[in-house]
Amino acid sequence: MTIVKSGFRVSRRRFLAGTAVTAAAGIGGFPAILKAQPKTIKVGILHPVTGPLAPSGQQCRLGAKLAIDTINANGGIASMGGAKLEPIYADAQSKPDVGAAEVEKLNEAGAAAIVGPFASGIALATTQAAAKHGIPHIVDVGVVDQVVTRGLTNTFRFGPGLGKIVDTAIENLVALNNQAGKPAKTVMIVHEESAFGAGMAKTLNEKLPGMGFEVLETISHANPTRDFNNIVLKIKGRNPDLLIPSNYYNEFVLLARTLRQQKVRPKAIYSVLGGAASQYRFVQEFPDAAEYIMDCNHWFDPRNPVALELKKKVEAEKAFFSYEVFLNHECVRLLADALERAASADRGAITQALAASGWGNHFMPYGPTKFVNGQNIGAAPVNTQILNKDIKVIFPKDFANAKPVFPAPKV
Repeated sequence: MTIVKSGFRVSRRRFLAGTAVTAAAGIGGFPAILKAQPKTIKVGILHPVTGPLAPSGQQCRLGAKLAIDTINANGGIASMGGAKLEPIYADAQSKPDVGAAEVEKLNEAGAAAIVGPFASGIALATTQAAAKHGIPHIVDVGVVDQVVTRGLTNTFRFGPGLGKIVDTAIENLVALNNQAGKPAKTVMIVHEESAFGAGMAKTLNEKLPGMGFEVLETISHANPTRDFNNIVLKIKGRNPDLLIPSNYYNEFVLLARTLRQQKVRPKAIYSVLGGAASQYRFVQEFPDAAEYIMDCNHWFDPRNPVALELKKKVEAEKAFFSYEVFLNHECVRLLADALERAASADRGAITQALAASGWGNHFMPYGPTKFVNGQNIGAAPVNTQILNKDIKVIFPKDFANAKPVFPAPKV
């Protein structure tokens, strides 16, 4: 037998002999050349980076990217020979059906897990789509509790859910009001119309009357809404002691600015998961409208040096250190911990590792991570207040770095 290669004629005996020599050299003489390099682990990073929710979605993506870059720079996943995380970025376009379609693409691309997708309505769709393929899905925000009450064993929400947040918000509101001599008795609620805002309003209407507050009116608005003048006129006419807004960033900012322009200042603007009230961008761009606004929301431990170092890094990139950034950063780190313990990119192995998580090396004001039916029961919100053009933690006391100002001074 004669083999022809690149114009040379080589006898079969000579070819086999040369092959044997090359193989031997690879084993003993040149291991670095033939040694298999660690494979990458494909991770779906799914957020609404276009459409009405784009400002938040882009922040989410930034947080995930920074975590992936740091993990890879520090050697990747050690238990898998230093395998690096390979992000596959997907855009839900602020639409649940598009989010579900993107999950299908991520499945075809071989994603081992998915992190995202910020909004509750999108999360309801993407977690269901991921469950069909057994893809572990770490939910970054998506506070509606239905996300984790449908028995989807692939779904893991790192942050607190709506019920936990509302209970904490009301508990802290009652404490504030009692300490001040109960100046607040009446409430108006303004909320966006999706699953997030509608769910929030429903829960508040159920619970506030039992805590001594009269809900004068609940107003729903569309996403997007570009004019809040009529809504603010209603607020002015009803003159509530408290205003509780629950909406996404753009609408929250416009509502706050319209209140300022029309000189409407209740005793407190006490938001629950306010889209801008825990955002440095809002504070810096509209400090007068933002001052004294309170919020019960996701936040980091302000005493944690790792969080403060990340904040500097984010701000050095001319971005804002928002909850979207740090929640996604920590969700990726949670996934990396699961990968280390699973020592595998197999979806089932990752799901089992997440279900058994006890991860505590985060910078959130949480206890160790423990998932019960997909919910991290160690997660908890905090109360913040915008004071002197900064965002301060006022509750709980263990994490507080300022005292609350309540009622707010008149403008």
